[in-house]
Amino acid sequence: MRLAPLALGGAAALWVGYAWGAHAMTLAATWRGPALGRRIALTFDDGPDPTWTPRIAEALAARGVRATFFLVGRRAHGHPRAVRAIVDAGHEIASHGWSHRSLWFCGPRRTADEVLRTQDRLAELTGTAPRFFRPPWGMVNAALFGVLRRAGLSCVFWSVQPEGLRAQAPEAQTAHVLARAHAGAIVDLHDADGVPGAPERLAAALPAMIDGLRDRGYTLTTVGDLLASA
Repeated sequence: MRLAPLALGGAAALWVGYAWGAHAMTLAATWRGPALGRRIALTFDDGPDPTWTPRIAEALAARGVRATFFLVGRRAHGHPRAVRAIVDAGHEIASHGWSHRSLWFCGPRRTADEVLRTQDRLAELTGTAPRFFRPPWGMVNAALFGVLRRAGLSCVFWSVQPEGLRAQAPEAQTAHVLARAHAGAIVDLHDADGVPGAPERLAAALPAMIDGLRDRGYTLTTVGDLLASA
């Protein structure tokens, strides 16, 4: 009679170690770039959105800003023109997993598929394999880091995030970024619907955000260029 609760307790303990415990390994991941100079990387998650991502990529390019787009593999597969619009505008492509499923709920085999399938498809679409991976929702597991090493990927998080699980008005997003900006910051923005309406709010916030950062003396760049200055 007592075996079932013990088994459940053991399974829960294994899951906690596999999912929550793995977050100790994120201390070795990248959360920000070097503080040398006043350089900031703008990054965009959850795309490509066939409507909003090309608009945002073009708006950045029109202001002379290069950024990094962490793409969901399944969405990239479905919207190759949006991927090409990002590349043609001079931006950097990175990986956000295949399905945007939380890695807390992916076993080792599914974790490898989420990473490697996206890596292969983005390389096919762009001609260049991504160098950076950001886990959906910022959630990792114990299997992830070995997969990333084998794929030659670095795990990149963020140090500034103006909109997470709750919608934030464009003005609030701009104010958040400008108040928390720092040399080496990696800013996490969203060009597709993780939270409903996210890309529309971001598009409205972006011009004032860019202008405000530049007024404060920051240079905006990609994650790759930011980390290369270390």
